[in-house]
Amino acid sequence: MLNLQALAFVMAANPAAIIIVIAVIAVLAIICISNIHIVPQGKAYVIEHLGSYRKTWQTGGIKFTIPFFQRVAKKINLMEQVADFPPQPVITKDNVRMQIDTVVFFQITDCKLYTYGHTTPMTAIENLTSTTLRNIIGELELDATLTSRDLINTQMRSILDEATDPWGIKVTRVELKNIIPPKEIQDAMEKQMKAERERREAILRAEGEKKSAILVAEGQKEAAILKAEAEKQAAILRAEALKEAAIREAEGEAEAIRQVQEATAAGIRMINEATPSQAVLTIKSFEALEKVANGQATKIIIPSEIQNVGALVASIKEVATDSPVASEISAKPVEPSKKTSAPKTAPKA
Repeated sequence: MLNLQALAFVMAANPAAIIIVIAVIAVLAIICISNIHIVPQGKAYVIEHLGSYRKTWQTGGIKFTIPFFQRVAKKINLMEQVADFPPQPVITKDNVRMQIDTVVFFQITDCKLYTYGHTTPMTAIENLTSTTLRNIIGELELDATLTSRDLINTQMRSILDEATDPWGIKVTRVELKNIIPPKEIQDAMEKQMKAERERREAILRAEGEKKSAILVAEGQKEAAILKAEAEKQAAILRAEALKEAAIREAEGEAEAIRQVQEATAAGIRMINEATPSQAVLTIKSFEALEKVANGQATKIIIPSEIQNVGALVASIKEVATDSPVASEISAKPVEPSKKTSAPKTAPKA
């Protein structure tokens, strides 16, 4: 209590002392605040104690350093980073000069090695990338360089990763961003590409015309085959129709002949059953002779049985008188006018 009173008395007596005390307190507060640290996510702090490596702070909580004895030597980003290097001049195996720029993806895995392993690790990675790229491209020709990006990327990543291990750096990926050949080479490549496109176009056009001709020929072939098959089938059907018609016609003629023969046989049978007389047979012969005479023959042979016409007329008279119809006619009474005409209609032979 006395000390406070004495301090208050001194301060009241000397205002300059008040200012000095306030300044000292402010400096101490600034020093204390500057030694309070909060490490963000994805960061790491390398701490030195009296100029030598002490420890590495990772993410988590509030960190304190001892004023004038400890300091944050380096703040390191632990996330994956990318370094885009400018184009590097390289020469291929077939002496073509071109420009290639690369992109390197890396991540810091050891903060102590990264801090004390190399003074300028990024410059070292850039120079190492350019020299490695020249070595790899120098063993390849232009066409292989343009078509072997994956191979070049894999080789460069392997070499860079092995070289940066002592620096606490992990190279995760290397990409060739651009490959820029000379203007003359670009013009030649464009002409080559144009010629190749024209060649492919001509090949495709020729193949299309070939396939079209083949399809047309196959279509004509199929049409001819189908037409021949249709004609063959039609001929077969026509032949079968003619065959069927001939069979039907022959069957009809056979049936007609059979029916005629049956009718003839039936007529002969009826004649036989009727026991015809010689006169009836003579009349039938005369009817047959009449049919023969109506033909186109110039000579007619008359049977000897028909030469006796008188005998034929007598036979007809006997048949007429013997028939039942003649008997009925003779039984009827005849008028006088008709009696006088009877001798004219039936004269005696």
